[in-house]
Amino acid sequence: MADSPVRQSWLDDKSQTTLIDEYTQKLITFMEAISDGFVDEAELAAQEQRLVALMKEVEPSLNDALHGKVTRLLCELSAFNIMQTLHSLQSGRPKTKFQG
Repeated sequence: MADSPVRQSWLDDKSQTTLIDEYTQKLITFMEAISDGFVDEAELAAQEQRLVALMKEVEPSLNDALHGKVTRLLCELSAFNIMQTLHSLQSGRPKTKFQG
């Protein structure tokens, strides 16, 4: 997602749910990386490089109080993404055990 002159809200006003996943699906590099259903090491490294570049760009512009809040936001977002992924994986598992 490129820098936009129009500010995009992080939350859906009605449902109070995050819109970040929807914005992520508009990232061309992300969609290309997952299009084959497999993320290789080069794609992961490229994503990390983009993340590091943005962190280096944004972090110096934050005062200490805002830096603390954004750090917490990033950690909560990471935790949510991991939990959401695990929940999806667990939901897709068969409910019965193999009795071989």
